[in-house]
Amino acid sequence: MPAIVVLGAQWGDEGKGKATDLLATSQPIDYVVRTSGGHNAGHTIVVNGEKYATHLLPSGILTPGATSVIANGVVVSPEALFRELDGLIERGVEVAQLVVSSNAHVIASYHVAVDKVSERFLGKNQIGTTGRGIGPAYGDKVNRVGIRIADLFDENILRQKVEAALEVRNQVLAKVYNRRAIEVEAVVGELLTYTERLRPMVADTSLLLNKALDEGKTVLFEGAQATMLDVDHGTYPFVTSSSPIAGGVCTGAGIGPTRIDRVIGVIKAYSTRVGSGPFPTELFDEDGINLQKIGGEIGVSTGRTRRCGWYDAVVARYAARVNGLTEFYLTKLDVLDHWERIPVCVAYEIDGVRHDEMPMTQTEYHHAKPVYEYFDGWGGDISGCRSFDDLPKNAQIYVKALEEMSGAPFWAVGVGPGREQTVVVNER
Repeated sequence: MPAIVVLGAQWGDEGKGKATDLLATSQPIDYVVRTSGGHNAGHTIVVNGEKYATHLLPSGILTPGATSVIANGVVVSPEALFRELDGLIERGVEVAQLVVSSNAHVIASYHVAVDKVSERFLGKNQIGTTGRGIGPAYGDKVNRVGIRIADLFDENILRQKVEAALEVRNQVLAKVYNRRAIEVEAVVGELLTYTERLRPMVADTSLLLNKALDEGKTVLFEGAQATMLDVDHGTYPFVTSSSPIAGGVCTGAGIGPTRIDRVIGVIKAYSTRVGSGPFPTELFDEDGINLQKIGGEIGVSTGRTRRCGWYDAVVARYAARVNGLTEFYLTKLDVLDHWERIPVCVAYEIDGVRHDEMPMTQTEYHHAKPVYEYFDGWGGDISGCRSFDDLPKNAQIYVKALEEMSGAPFWAVGVGPGREQTVVVNER
């Protein structure tokens, strides 16, 4: 019953795609599953020198023989789904083995319209959304006026649901935002254009995945976004609209918690964040600029420059706790090759009081100042290292220090973007 969860342990963009791809190449993977989020996610994988970016599709779409699953907890833009599929097909990628949950909710055009106009309306209080309709789609889901994938195959039900959703949406668009109302028939007509291509992909994915686990197949659950963006456990309100922590995998895929064997938290050797919200170790100096440049810190989905800071062990410990991590996968260690001295945040100082764990309130977290310990750099290129012993001594010390303070053992360390640029720290 090998069920493996891979998720982000910071604010996203940690390299989850590479971790998923690495697992899929080191052992047979039968299914790779997305359980939350939408096409606001972004995974970058480098295969044989070729760079691929996935957004809505699981990165397992690049793994030969594996079935990719978009589960019920995901919100699906049919337009984005087929655009991404067609882009991979043009590059010669086999995408036949894709299954979409009949219970996944649909992002319609009015969700995108509301997302964009409401974010602009917030002005300086913006959340920093991608403007792709993710939040409004999840809002309709919770308010029980959402459209599910299965609804696209019953035109009468689809029309009724669109009418119900737009009855309120159009009032808000017209009277609050001074925007033109959206026509029901236009939305229904657009959604119906996707049905025939979508139909062969749709299934009861909860049943599919539970049967696969019963048969002893390996199922890899791939996270989107990350722990600190979780709607319950992240830096609220500067979060996503779903639950990208390990517990969200169960509701997002329709499997029980007793079925999960490994929970791997992917974490960078430094920290990044896209969008608004508190970020205690954020750098506004030359170090921050260099981390952006050397790390190539541009959002895969948004194209926005990522905010950069030093490694935050408080966040790591928090992620280990709320996810029940069995291990970490540390990425981008090679980005730190050129620093003579590397700070690591080991605690926060808030109003003169030291906090070794995450502060309880939003106000406290906004006022948190990092307490740093400093480590000597290694001053050399580590991208060619293939074993832990190959790493320079100071790099070994840095990795082991992070492991000691982060709350879970380190499985492996990434020393470059390629599949092969990985150093195993603790064998599994």
